[in-house]
Amino acid sequence: MSLRMVFIMKKVYIVILSLAILTLFCSCKAVGRPVVTKDIKDEESTQSSSSKSSSNVKDENQDFSYIDADGETVAERIRVPKDFFRGETSDYGEYLRSVKVKPDGSKVRLFNGFPKLNQGVHVAVLDVDVGDKDLQQCADAVLRLRCEYLYANEKDEMINYHLTSGDEFPYEKYRDGYRLVVLGNSVNLVKAGSYDRSYERFRKYLIQLFSYAGTLSISRESKNVEDSQMEIGDIFIKGGSPGHCVLVIDMCENDEGEKMFLLAQSYMPAQDIHILKNPNSEDDSPWYSLDDLEYPLETPEWTFDKGSLKRLP
Repeated sequence: MSLRMVFIMKKVYIVILSLAILTLFCSCKAVGRPVVTKDIKDEESTQSSSSKSSSNVKDENQDFSYIDADGETVAERIRVPKDFFRGETSDYGEYLRSVKVKPDGSKVRLFNGFPKLNQGVHVAVLDVDVGDKDLQQCADAVLRLRCEYLYANEKDEMINYHLTSGDEFPYEKYRDGYRLVVLGNSVNLVKAGSYDRSYERFRKYLIQLFSYAGTLSISRESKNVEDSQMEIGDIFIKGGSPGHCVLVIDMCENDEGEKMFLLAQSYMPAQDIHILKNPNSEDDSPWYSLDDLEYPLETPEWTFDKGSLKRLP
């Protein structure tokens, strides 16, 4: 074989080898490209999904309302904060949670039917009549709910409260026909009728109780309660004239043991019992934190000092 022929064959071999290397290199890039693209797409998809999930959480938080417009009772109308739940409570606590509420958006009305001037303090109105006299004010509203519970559960002997004069006014006596006779500073129970446990007669007892009892008498016969021992049905009260009281109408807690509470009140003049807003809430929550409770305690229409938490018998 001539030298020229050997030279030509070497050139052909080099060309073939170069083409083979180039083909292999391009094949590797072609195989590698989809993998890289897939990784990027997966990452983008994950980020998009995560972003969408965060957006949903944000939207849920934005859309969350503490008010269930369709709720018919205190517990159904007022939702608890996220991660909180309504724990066990007393029979009276369950009773207060089950009190009916008026349709969402209802105004607070006075005993004469006119709307209260300040409609910006409440989130719900209890479906409990206020009567047609200027009697069922703040202290009377607390007595009304407590006495209604005791009457419904036939605990007549426990319906026994003091008047501002200091005299006892037991429902059992009134039920058995005794009537309250007030002459100046003299208060007496005089037999003037027969046994009558009808609801109509019970309501007449309440009218007389509301006429002669108030924040001063309630404050005197209620016992002090440590904040940490708060229960549904307890009250914050300032006895006197003027005085005021609000009712702890519901509570909730979380797994860490943190607790929150709702407040309700009537006011002057006599008006519908209503669940209060929390004037210091940043997210329109009506719930007050028990763990972060500080004094003076600010409610929409009254401020209470330390030692105001009490329990009505």
